[in-house]
Amino acid sequence: MSTSASPLILASTSRYRRELLSRLGLPFTVEAPGVDETALHGERPDAQALRLAAEKALAVARLHPMALVIGSDQAATLDGVASIGKPGNPERAREQLRAASGRTMDFHTALCVTRRADGFDERACVTTRVRFRRLDDAEIERYLQLEQPWDCAGAAKAEGLGIVLLEAIEGDDPTALIGLPLIALTRMLRHAGLSPLGG
Repeated sequence: MSTSASPLILASTSRYRRELLSRLGLPFTVEAPGVDETALHGERPDAQALRLAAEKALAVARLHPMALVIGSDQAATLDGVASIGKPGNPERAREQLRAASGRTMDFHTALCVTRRADGFDERACVTTRVRFRRLDDAEIERYLQLEQPWDCAGAAKAEGLGIVLLEAIEGDDPTALIGLPLIALTRMLRHAGLSPLGG
């Protein structure tokens, strides 16, 4: 399929994903997918992220069958067990960071690229392991005042001041942690006939 017939749509209202996708230099539009993001009973966080990424992409693709649609979702776990979401407010952010102090958080960032016109559909989930150093309450309070990470899973805004809370980040793609794994995405786009570098 000709790439000229495939407009690119990001099925997300996340400013972080929009900023990441803009790095590729490809023209794209943004559309809210309107998907219920409630976890299913007993659903693993990585499976939840992959399901929601696909649901977001497919919801928008139904309205734009010729478009190449990108859906993404992220879920986090603490020590591989407790599911961690976006805090939404200072109190929850404070609780999340106190719980994460000296421990490991895994971020599962899922991606789906789909196009209804020819049935193209590729999916992946990229896991990034983040080790927090031991944090004291004064550091947590100062960080929350400066960064206000209410819309970041685990309150860990690693692309900003959150990096000073960490001991290490382990993963294959640094952009996955921010919310859109660009290495996997560019691979999928190439498979769909759209390369940021042309050719």
